[in-house]
Amino acid sequence: MNKSPAWAKLLDSLFEVRQTERLWHIPLLASLCAGIPLAAGLYFGQLRYGILASTAALVILYLPASTVAHRMITMLACSFGILVCFTTGIIFSFNEIVSSIVFGVLSFAIQWVANYFRMKPPGSFFFIMIAAIASCNPFDAATIPAKVGIVGMGTMLACVLAFTYSLYIVRRIPAGTEVIQIKRKPYHNTVESAIMGVFMGLSLVIAHLLKWQNPYWVPISCLAVLQGVSLHHVWQRSLHRILGTFVGLGITWLILHLPITPLFICISIFVLQFMVEMLIVRHYGLAVVFITPLTIFLAEAGSAMTTDPNVLIPARMLEIAVGSVIGAFAGWFIHHEQLRERAARHLRKTRVMIMKK
Repeated sequence: MNKSPAWAKLLDSLFEVRQTERLWHIPLLASLCAGIPLAAGLYFGQLRYGILASTAALVILYLPASTVAHRMITMLACSFGILVCFTTGIIFSFNEIVSSIVFGVLSFAIQWVANYFRMKPPGSFFFIMIAAIASCNPFDAATIPAKVGIVGMGTMLACVLAFTYSLYIVRRIPAGTEVIQIKRKPYHNTVESAIMGVFMGLSLVIAHLLKWQNPYWVPISCLAVLQGVSLHHVWQRSLHRILGTFVGLGITWLILHLPITPLFICISIFVLQFMVEMLIVRHYGLAVVFITPLTIFLAEAGSAMTTDPNVLIPARMLEIAVGSVIGAFAGWFIHHEQLRERAARHLRKTRVMIMKK
């Protein structure tokens, strides 16, 4: 029997909805982590800080299905990682080139650690995402402590909700101890992480050189595509992201023509977050349709009520398309077995030569 061509598989993936055993509890937890800080920010008239805390609180998505002790250790470790990524990114945001270089190095380190400990999805995604957002923040040394504190509060909320939920769920569904798996190919991990770091930094540099208003859209789109586990999966995600974004931007364009209020944005983010987490494990392209308005509301909460949708939407489409294309090229390098093997061999030889001296 002849195998289907690659393009046919890509087209088939547009209509394939996967089955999943994921409980609806996690989407609800993610929505609460996004909604509670937003409600607090709306109440105190600090919606932007509320959105920053909401983004940090998505660390809840790293909650494993294990014992209460292991769940909380994982949450605390990931929360610390989120704080380190955000703090590093915002400290070096004073210069576009320096920020891009540091972001590339930070992406390398994050990816290396995620691969070394074989972190399950979303893996390195949210750590690199929050580093990208921080790297593109307008530099103001006086506000850095407050912003870092807000991020810490967001992760604290996630830990409290995770602990409360864990006490409930382990009584209902007993979980075994999850053993941490360590990757045993350090050279291959280094090569893959280095490629990730180079393309993350490069995508941010390109966005800065093009003088785009929100340059972090490019590396985040690049990163989303690179979450694929194989080259075919990377190209599939790239296609899904571009098509899903196109549909999602059309929906966002319609929404932005409605009377927009801060309360409307908060409710929309809560609902959209739930929809995304319900769909992301079933169909990536369909999830992207909801991810698009969600991310725009999160990133453009202040300006969404005043910006002309006819200007905002084309700008986001271009940035996401460029990031997806860069991610597809990066995926080719990461999943090129001969290239990775050759680079790992050179690293091994270099280390041996250094040890002999």
